[in-house]
Amino acid sequence: MATGVHGLFNNPALRRTLVRLRVPLFVLLGFALIWYAKRDWFVPALAVSLFGEAIQLWCFASLQKNEVLAANGPYAMVRNPMYLGRYFLLLGMLMLPGNAWMPWVFTVVYYFYMVNRVRREEALLAPTFGDAYARYCAAVPRFLPRLTPHPGGRIAYFDWGTFVRNHGLRNLAQVAAFYALAGYFAFLAR
Repeated sequence: MATGVHGLFNNPALRRTLVRLRVPLFVLLGFALIWYAKRDWFVPALAVSLFGEAIQLWCFASLQKNEVLAANGPYAMVRNPMYLGRYFLLLGMLMLPGNAWMPWVFTVVYYFYMVNRVRREEALLAPTFGDAYARYCAAVPRFLPRLTPHPGGRIAYFDWGTFVRNHGLRNLAQVAAFYALAGYFAFLAR
């Protein structure tokens, strides 16, 4: 069963189609979540999303994609913090309608997405960064953060220029706009 699911997540034709449709699908899903936002779920959903957004913003300030091996900031504790941040950001958004099944289904789907995406990325990063990447992988866990930074990594790291180049401000504005609209529909429109 799991092999078939992994195969589905690695199907090139399906991946191409989903990449092409990702923006309209996310816009439609976003409007649906905003429309059905429940007042009682707004604050918990916002808290979960803000936790994820904080991780993502920290990643944006720490990642110079394909230029430098990311080993500082959240990357000092876990190899794939962007996916963890995105998980919590989206999980919070999916909590807004108050349907218990949505976060559970999302968690299962996101697990398969994340595991397969990371495997493909690691296959590209290994030849790009060579032995340094192999040492980094040996010292830093793939998904569950370590409590202390790996040797040579700094947790207290935030590069403003990198943050701006990685569109951190745009991401923050989009999340703020989403929750402003969700708050309006949850508290004022009904």
